[in-house]
Amino acid sequence: MRTRLLPLLIVLMAAVLLALGVPLALSVAAAQQQKVVVDRIDDTARFAALAQFVTDAPTGSRPTTKDERRETLIRELASYYGVYGIRAGVFYRTGSSMAIAPDGFALPGTGEVRDAFQEALLSRRSHDPPQVWPWQRNRLVVASPVIRDGDVVAVVVTDSPTGPMRSRTLRGWLTIAAGETGAMLLAVGAALRLTGWVLLPVRVLDATTHDIATGRLKSRVAAAGGPPELRRLARSFNEMADNVEDVLEQQRAFVADASHQLRNPLSALLLRIELLALELPEDNAEIASVRTEGKRLTQVLDDLLDLALAEHAEADLRLTDIGALTAERVAAWSPTACAKGVRLVGSCPPVTAWADPVTLSSALDAVIDNAVKFTPEGESVEVTVAADGGSSTVVVTDRGPGLTDEELARVGDRFWRSNRHQNIKGSGLGLSISGVLLAAGGGSIAYARHEPHGLRVTVTVPRVGPTA
Repeated sequence: MRTRLLPLLIVLMAAVLLALGVPLALSVAAAQQQKVVVDRIDDTARFAALAQFVTDAPTGSRPTTKDERRETLIRELASYYGVYGIRAGVFYRTGSSMAIAPDGFALPGTGEVRDAFQEALLSRRSHDPPQVWPWQRNRLVVASPVIRDGDVVAVVVTDSPTGPMRSRTLRGWLTIAAGETGAMLLAVGAALRLTGWVLLPVRVLDATTHDIATGRLKSRVAAAGGPPELRRLARSFNEMADNVEDVLEQQRAFVADASHQLRNPLSALLLRIELLALELPEDNAEIASVRTEGKRLTQVLDDLLDLALAEHAEADLRLTDIGALTAERVAAWSPTACAKGVRLVGSCPPVTAWADPVTLSSALDAVIDNAVKFTPEGESVEVTVAADGGSSTVVVTDRGPGLTDEELARVGDRFWRSNRHQNIKGSGLGLSISGVLLAAGGGSIAYARHEPHGLRVTVTVPRVGPTA
């Protein structure tokens, strides 16, 4: 759920930041250009005021005054160009120049300069130029009329480069982008905390569900915090867990009681069969068959009782030398393996883990017994102990017929046995009991193929204690 909620929040926050950042960036660009335009307007107004007093009287009429004012205007334009690099000129209505800087600056036939000149001839300042963006290399053209006695006698034109303005705009945009990036990082951090806080009850519910699924049926969800919907869900979940625990407890009690109650009649029945056998020939096949089935039924009842007790018992976890315990079980099963012609090999280095020694011994007995039982004569069974990170493993591999994919999915189920092995002794409860006992202590048992043929069983117990 977090992987769905977090991208949604990030997209929404990114959209909000873009909605704020884009207009701000546009306003920065507009403000920078407006500042340049206002400066150019002031400059053209000043040059127009100087050009207003430059007269074109007939020859001999105040030549000194006219030359001095024109020279002053030319010096001002040249100084202006030298300091700012802005081309400027005063042009008569006919397009001829009164004063220009630099030399060679003239009115083109078309373009922005000509359009601004024509507009100023109408006795008004030229319109503001279009917006120049950082990636454009346009120039800013501003024109103002020179008015004398109510008539436009000339036009002052400035043609400005936009490099410095575009640089300032770009720096402003970078500042905005840095601020937006910082805000986005803060927003992502806030979204992570927010989603973690919102989904905390869900994570608690998920963890409790996992605990119950792995056999810790006493786990419950605290329904004190969170939204009302999640509190109702927590209460419903706890009620469901209580009902499931009650049903399983009733089932265990029924299995235990039934197994216990059936043992006495079965024992009496087997005793009477033995007494009856004394009156019949020793090689009577029917009596032998009844004895075999009676012993098998007794074993099934014993296994059922062990399973019921295993589901109800608490694990007595201790720091155990898994290598020494496994070596002991290998030694105990070696005579049985030798009697069948199977080599039982163990590699059991000292490895510690937290486990119930009795439970682990029972599980190893069931696994090794199963491996020896299905391994043909002349083959071997290997038992290997190893440590892997936070857990210790005991791997038992055999060279038997193995299991198919469908059978691997069912191995360990209660009373399940492969159709190919129905004639082999067993009740189908040994591996189930082992799985239940291991799960009570935080361990597990897994099954896989062992190439080229056979079965690999991995018993895993944790290396971290319950108080860590």
